[in-house]
Amino acid sequence: MNKIIYGFIVLLSLASVAYATDSQIWGEMRIQNILGYDKEGSTHLGQLFTMLQHQYFAWIFLGVLIGVPGAFFIHYKIIGPKVFPHSEKKYYAFNLYNRIIHQVAAVSFLVIIPTGFIIVFGDFFGGGTLVRMAKNLHGIFTIPFTIVVIPMALMWLKEALFNMDDVKWFMILGGYLSKEKKPILAGKFNAGQKMWYWVAILGGITMILSGAFMFFLDFKMQMLHNLTGMSQIDMLRAAAIIHNVMGFAVLALFITHVYMSMFAIKGAVHSIITGYVEEEEVKILHSTWYKKLKDQGKF
Repeated sequence: MNKIIYGFIVLLSLASVAYATDSQIWGEMRIQNILGYDKEGSTHLGQLFTMLQHQYFAWIFLGVLIGVPGAFFIHYKIIGPKVFPHSEKKYYAFNLYNRIIHQVAAVSFLVIIPTGFIIVFGDFFGGGTLVRMAKNLHGIFTIPFTIVVIPMALMWLKEALFNMDDVKWFMILGGYLSKEKKPILAGKFNAGQKMWYWVAILGGITMILSGAFMFFLDFKMQMLHNLTGMSQIDMLRAAAIIHNVMGFAVLALFITHVYMSMFAIKGAVHSIITGYVEEEEVKILHSTWYKKLKDQGKF
């Protein structure tokens, strides 16, 4: 099954590259090929895009970058991390395939997000070589994420479906506002992890498509033009707006995911490196899953 998925992705990528060869994406006509710029019917989103781009997007990104880590810093100082012995019995929860897919996605995000910020704040960094390098790295590291996003979606889809345990988890925010170690109702993934899954998968795919549309400036999709009645330049503006808005959610949840796995739960990050989860950690933070594993004799 995995070979079929990877084969499909490779064929799709090759077909896209072949189709794009007719587009002068690197030539002198890159901008001129965007027909209809500043012509009647091409400026429907011009005013909205200019307002968002110059007055809101950069400030919202800056607010997320400062506000979310700031909130977690306060949490760490007041509540503190949950610490588990990691010397108890362990269960092999994530196989090599799971870990490789996750690590490729993680490394991709660790490059895509900082380079995205350099692009957003290009004026602040003075443009030039740094911003161009960031743009190139941003595009290059989108490729491995594009390769693994569908396999990652499929391998964890079942565990990412919401249920009544998640409602109860949200009501107490997973117990992270308390220093006590009380069992929390959650399956293999808790509600917070599920929320990150859906934002990373759906948001990631949306950003791949909108980013590709901006990268290949004159890469026309006639079906979309016919469906929306929008000019090429307005399609690019719409792609930029969608890319930025999804970026807010992806950034906020990515920071949350990193904080939870590396700081809020000491040692949790090792589970996706070694594949093993520790008994007490599962018993407290994923009690529904723990009962299931206990009944199966895994613990």
